[in-house]
Amino acid sequence: MKQLLTIVLAALLLAACGETYEEKKRISRQQRLKMMREDSAALKVAVLPTLDCLPLIVAKEQGLFDSLGADVRLKRFMAQMDCDTALVRGRVEGSISDLVRTERIISRGTSLDYVTSTGAYWQLLTNRTARIRDLKQLDDKMVAMTRYSVTDMLVDWAVDSAKLKEERVFKIQVNDVGIRLRMLQNNEMDAVWLTEPQAMEARLSKHRMLADTRRMDWKMGVLAFRKKGMDDKNRQKQLKVLKKGYDMAVDSINRHGVRHYSELVVKYCGVSPEKADSLPRDMKFEHMAAPRQKDIDQARKWLKK
Repeated sequence: MKQLLTIVLAALLLAACGETYEEKKRISRQQRLKMMREDSAALKVAVLPTLDCLPLIVAKEQGLFDSLGADVRLKRFMAQMDCDTALVRGRVEGSISDLVRTERIISRGTSLDYVTSTGAYWQLLTNRTARIRDLKQLDDKMVAMTRYSVTDMLVDWAVDSAKLKEERVFKIQVNDVGIRLRMLQNNEMDAVWLTEPQAMEARLSKHRMLADTRRMDWKMGVLAFRKKGMDDKNRQKQLKVLKKGYDMAVDSINRHGVRHYSELVVKYCGVSPEKADSLPRDMKFEHMAAPRQKDIDQARKWLKK
């Protein structure tokens, strides 16, 4: 009798454990589905570990989007091409990019709206061991860039400016901005085009700067959104909140300075805390405004070549 009772109790215990496990699985599935629904309904923006994303980062981290009544989520990537893929496939609604890349996306059939230009600028950094002092010395050298992007166009600009033969300057595609910097630091690349804060890190390591797009009056950074799916009331409300939160973040950054948000730069851009104290003091951001037509035309002209 005791043995039978023991068997019955063991069976009941196993059944209870089985029900608990199944219940846990059911709850887990429900939680995953809920998270997926929430993520689908949120306004998602692809960002890179670069300072042109700082207004979005500040607005998100300070809860500005939440306080204004919209769920805006930042999706972090290390390469522009990954941002493009997410944008084209509809995994995000918007993306930080440059006009060369976005104009190419448009030409390939994905309609985009430009929400604003950004404060992005690019610098040409040459390896300190290569002793390159002017653009002419890029002859027979390797330059890291991303194909069909502003950095690709900038390599052509350098070649034309120095009157070099195109085939004598070797474009090396390195999409990940962190890897591009490390290749310069490890003496694996003669020159690279970088934006901040990667350019800052290269300068701190005594790599020589040969060009800066600010001196050329190029404003190629952009925040673009897919047109598809953005016309319903909820998306329009989210976009309105994003614009308001972005401008509020810009005001805060310009008032306090980029270094005031060094912890966020460390978190999102991978800069070491020691180097964060060297972030540009003079970097200012502008309220949301459409990119200039002359910059759009310049990108289109290069793409047609």
